Amino acid sequence: MVTVEFVPGLELSRRFHLEAVLPILDAELPGLPHAAARLGSGSEVLGFDTARSADHDWGPRLQLFLAADDVVRYRDRLVSAFEYQLPKTFLGCPTHLIDVVGVDDWLTGALGFTPSRGVTTTDWLATPTQRLLEVTAGAVFHDGLGQLTADREALAWYPRDVWLYVLACQWKRISQEEAFLGRCGEVGDELGSAVVCARLVRDLMRLVLLMERRYPPYSKWLGSAFARCDAAAVLTPPMTAALAATDWKTRERHLGQVYELVAEQHNQLGFTEALDPSTRLYFERPFQVIGADRFVRALMEKVADADIRALPLIGAVDQFADSTDFLGDGDRTRSTVAA
Repeated sequence: MVTVEFVPGLELSRRFHLEAVLPILDAELPGLPHAAARLGSGSEVLGFDTARSADHDWGPRLQLFLAADDVVRYRDRLVSAFEYQLPKTFLGCPTHLIDVVGVDDWLTGALGFTPSRGVTTTDWLATPTQRLLEVTAGAVFHDGLGQLTADREALAWYPRDVWLYVLACQWKRISQEEAFLGRCGEVGDELGSAVVCARLVRDLMRLVLLMERRYPPYSKWLGSAFARCDAAAVLTPPMTAALAATDWKTRERHLGQVYELVAEQHNQLGFTEALDPSTRLYFERPFQVIGADRFVRALMEKVADADIRALPLIGAVDQFADSTDFLGDGDRTRSTVAA
């Protein structure tokens, strides 16, 4: 059995473009303006691939973008040329057919809209952060068109008011469950308390990613993405301790540390006046919470757009929906958010 040395997927696709795809393109249509990139789904696009990733459906692949008129003129010719001339394997990995497409068509298929025609508030809120990440991460190996680079820059992060709204809605999720950890524990439900704690840690991880202008990925890579955050070094120990605790008071104590650190991070953003980062009692009950509604109100007060201020505090689609099948159906997410 021959062992093939693992090459990270983006590097594999970069070399595939340079050494295998580009020579065919230059021979068929020399000087044709194009862009080449590895975007979309796949752990390699997010930079999280390992040798394990290569055990199925693995190999060099990329999108070859042409101007809209050139797609009509040359797509079939190029697809045929690649099918017959590309090697069956590259660096020991099976090759994949090249996706020859226009930038607008590909982005519309991936997101449901294209930035070249403008990005609405509905576009932002109806698009799962995983999808936004799949378009803005990855790698562009060549952009002779310019549009792909411009569109990725337009999608790099939310507009300010949308960002404030999404942050407020993430704090809102925390406000809805922050007292339940203690309430479950008080009645002897340590399992329920632990489940609530895990949900709160997940929401706090996503909040930190959003505060650091990073689109949260789906669950498989959430921890890996969080580990790259600037705040991860100080937050990971108390988060881990909270999740490992076997009694609710210990769990609450460690989660309280997390709350205060994240509250301080909010203050450092400077979007609102500085809020007291200390935990406090939940009304008169003996449960320590951060009082997340304070952050919701403070952020929404800074939203300038009246239409965004009027939105219900449920947020972007993956802040209120957690079904993989639903989030993967762009028509459903867009119609739901529009409604």
